[in-house]
Amino acid sequence: MLESNLDRAKAHKPIVIEVAGEPLGVVVPHGEGYRFLAVKLPAFAIDGQHFASVELAHSAVSRAVRSGGAIS
Repeated sequence: MLESNLDRAKAHKPIVIEVAGEPLGVVVPHGEGYRFLAVKLPAFAIDGQHFASVELAHSAVSRAVRSGGAIS
């Protein structure tokens, strides 16, 4: 039983999203994609948003940082 819990924990491990070497948040598996959780101010504009892939989340965080926290 403990083994299955460990497998589930690995599957839900957060993936760090960095921009220019600075960690700004993490994505965690959620439904059919990933939910972004911000840890730094420039990324709070998209905190809680759902993305189909880690790459799409990274692109959105990059845009948020470039636009000063406002997403277009």
